[in-house]
Amino acid sequence: MQPTRTNYSTPSDDVLSVALELSKSSWKIALQDGKRENPAIKTVNAEIPEHRLQQLIDEIERVRSKWALASETRTVVLYEAGQDGFWIARALARLGIEALVCDPASMQVSRHARRAKTDRLDAIKLVNSLRRWLAGERDCMRVIRQPSVEAEAQRHHVRDRGELQKEAMQHRDRIRKLLRTVGCWDSADGDIAGRLAHGELRAYGGAALPLQLRDRLQRECQRLALVEQQFAVIEKELIKQLPAPVQERAAKLQRLKAVGKVGAVRLVLELFWRRFQNRRQVGACVGLVPQPYDSGNSHADQGISKQGNRRVRSLLIEMAWFWLRYQPGSTISRWYAQRIGDGKSKRGKRVAIVAVARRLVIALWRYLEHDVVPDGAALKLQRN
Repeated sequence: MQPTRTNYSTPSDDVLSVALELSKSSWKIALQDGKRENPAIKTVNAEIPEHRLQQLIDEIERVRSKWALASETRTVVLYEAGQDGFWIARALARLGIEALVCDPASMQVSRHARRAKTDRLDAIKLVNSLRRWLAGERDCMRVIRQPSVEAEAQRHHVRDRGELQKEAMQHRDRIRKLLRTVGCWDSADGDIAGRLAHGELRAYGGAALPLQLRDRLQRECQRLALVEQQFAVIEKELIKQLPAPVQERAAKLQRLKAVGKVGAVRLVLELFWRRFQNRRQVGACVGLVPQPYDSGNSHADQGISKQGNRRVRSLLIEMAWFWLRYQPGSTISRWYAQRIGDGKSKRGKRVAIVAVARRLVIALWRYLEHDVVPDGAALKLQRN
């Protein structure tokens, strides 16, 4: 079967639309060609996912034959982004079947539909949305640009680095808390294993650490050493293995003060591999868009949407604090200082820093795409 050329302007009546509602144990399939009142529904529940994929392909061929669809009729498959990633779309593409992946948070849901939740209803909703999208209603859902296998692997590499860094901090925190139980307030930073081996860590009053506690601390130190060893390996290989376009975009971000090497790489791999048409799409993708409630006389702020990539959202909040510290003369930092004023509450600062993160990510997108340096921002001095 030869790959079909993608042409999203093709009327949806010339397409066999297929939607997948994925679960751990089965896939619910909805098929619609636009000539029937209701879509055909099929469940495939083979234990091995590869066998489910083959069952899906067999069902598509069976329906095409049963419905006597013309050979030129396109087949387009849609499923929501989730834990299955993009392997299904890539496998289908190799067989010449178009496959789209959509952002589940972008799906329009009617009030009536919210009252019921089944895999069957979800599959029907997906296939109907797919037909609307193919017919030109692009606001009914947002189709995700699928990354290459290499780009996705690099993203996992960066995520693994973050997990190891977090794990190392957790080990040191546990060591610190264990020492506190016997009145030892020494720092858990640096070569904690060496100080433990040389008897430099003592309980309150200079007493030796209990044997059982010492054994547990040694185990924690061994785990910490393994994590830090793995972290060092990833840190060394991270930049060398990045594709040239990623390195170029990350290097461009690093020219700005307050943007470090790792943060720039993470931002490019996690967010700026996508193509955005405007600033609203950028804010919506990371879930930093405010969600107001305005009905009658009721006006309330429901906070941010929290849709999209939570890793990017957390990274941007962290980068926002660094931005305030190292870019005090920027318009964004001056806005924050004016917003919080004197004696702003902790909650007020948390709300304001989210707004800073939203403004910052939009400013960084403009900088990457249009070479517009954030207003008032300082660049790092170039080394000769």
